[in-house]
Amino acid sequence: QVQLVESGGGLVQAGGSLRLSCAASGRTFTTNHMTWFRQAPGKEREFVAAIWSGGSTYYADSVKGRFTISRDNAKNTLYLQMNSLKLEDTAVYYCATTRKFGVVAAQGMEYWGKGTLVTVSS
Repeated sequence: QVQLVESGGGLVQAGGSLRLSCAASGRTFTTNHMTWFRQAPGKEREFVAAIWSGGSTYYADSVKGRFTISRDNAKNTLYLQMNSLKLEDTAVYYCATTRKFGVVAAQGMEYWGKGTLVTVSS
């Protein structure tokens, strides 16, 4: 079992920054691939960014150049640094994990956190 707890969400003005964290416990964090998803009101959950166990990263086009995913294996924590936030970034952000390399589809994730709300205002 893996437990994931997100934090760091809140209200921010457009153009601002936030850093989300996801604390993981349970099975070994270092060998799992970690992913951020988000779900805006009335929309489907969508992929945001992934970081594989080896440290390489992959981003959705909508956040590339603005968001940075990282992990601290010593702290069993995943991060998402979000800069230049836009109104359309408003969503509940979820971290998720899988042991399967290269998977970025929501249905491929094995464990999920409960999410943290990010609201971007004008």
